[in-house]
Amino acid sequence: MSKPLMSKATAVWLVDNTTLTFRQVADFCGMHELEVQGIADGDVATGVKGFDPVANNQLDAIEIEKGQKDPLYKLKLKFNAAAQGEDKRRGPRYTPLSKRQDRPNAILWLVKFHPELSDGQIAKLVGTTKPTIQSIRERTHWNIASMTPIDPVALGLCRQSELDTAVQQAARKRAAEGGVMSDDERRKLVSTEQSLGMTDEPRVPSALDIFKKDEVEEEEKSPADFSDAESFFNLPQSDDDEDEDDDHRR
Repeated sequence: MSKPLMSKATAVWLVDNTTLTFRQVADFCGMHELEVQGIADGDVATGVKGFDPVANNQLDAIEIEKGQKDPLYKLKLKFNAAAQGEDKRRGPRYTPLSKRQDRPNAILWLVKFHPELSDGQIAKLVGTTKPTIQSIRERTHWNIASMTPIDPVALGLCRQSELDTAVQQAARKRAAEGGVMSDDERRKLVSTEQSLGMTDEPRVPSALDIFKKDEVEEEEKSPADFSDAESFFNLPQSDDDEDEDDDHRR
């Protein structure tokens, strides 16, 4: 096992009770250095009670002493035979109780904006069952009238990278099957971040585009031919010029 049990609570304890660097704590707990810094600043893991890894036989006190003396030293997790194989366990995604009521709204969002996703992909993203997804697809869910589509990333049910990966997999599968995609489907099969930059309305031409178009039209017009000097000086005269010539003759 590469991480200690209750890694976030362990990081809280190490930050509060040792002088280890953020990098050392992050490497030992399998977290990001900035996340450990957020724990120290009180922005992350607010209200989480520290979990002593020494008292729980996950770390030797000697390891902490070595780490405090040498900032480059990496803490070593104690071997626990009972913990072997824990990382290989697979099962449905756990959803906290406080967010389970938001899952139908997230499923409705995925069904509406990413219909190419399979029921299995949606089930993995938000931790739900296929019968629930099917009832929302067919709009037979008991609470369908009160549902509002909400992005599962905004609800914290999945990560943006996980959603983008699922969408890209659906795109490759559709391409391999040779299915014909409409413009709307093609828009949905790109990453969410890219799709946010798209617009359904045609782009209004800018002043620069209009100016360039006028230049091209002027260039396409054939220019006047002034190669003959006599034709240049013998331009047709106006009525006023003819009257002046008659006065001079008189």
